[in-house]
Amino acid sequence: MSRIGRMPIAVPAGVTVDIAENNKVTVIGPKGELVRVLPESMDIKKDGDEIIVTRPNDLKKNKALHGLTRTLINNMVVGVTDGYEKKLEVNGVGYRAQKQGKKLVLSLGYSHPVEMEDPEGIETVLDGQNLIIVKGIDKEKVGQYAAEIRSKRAPEPYKGKGIKYDYEVIRRKVGKTGK
Repeated sequence: MSRIGRMPIAVPAGVTVDIAENNKVTVIGPKGELVRVLPESMDIKKDGDEIIVTRPNDLKKNKALHGLTRTLINNMVVGVTDGYEKKLEVNGVGYRAQKQGKKLVLSLGYSHPVEMEDPEGIETVLDGQNLIIVKGIDKEKVGQYAAEIRSKRAPEPYKGKGIKYDYEVIRRKVGKTGK
């Protein structure tokens, strides 16, 4: 049995979980609502204030989907209660971030400022001029948007300039040596 798939998902107070036909799961909580259609082969049951995911048989595909399905539901429950956030740091001389309404304007050493519109359900907050916090209830969307921001100028190994995650460590290289 899948260790993760076997674990029950605790549903906190103030969160309602609805399991419709075709495994369409709707989770409503204090921060919002998330809907997702999960694999039909998995059996999702609500047992009091717990959700239990079981698989019909031990086929390789079902074993793989078992833990995934449980984790996706758990991420939805955590998202509507606490939400998710990713922190990005902008490093480099003259590199900075600004907020204009729902637009994130990045000065990254290009000839033009890079403008990014916040997607629906995602919010970017600036802490100073070089710390961007991406917040939202959908873990997948938060991670995707943070990755898109980082891709505008990924950190380089010589001076460490660029946009990096707050936990990321840039492996530095030694530059050229003159004679």
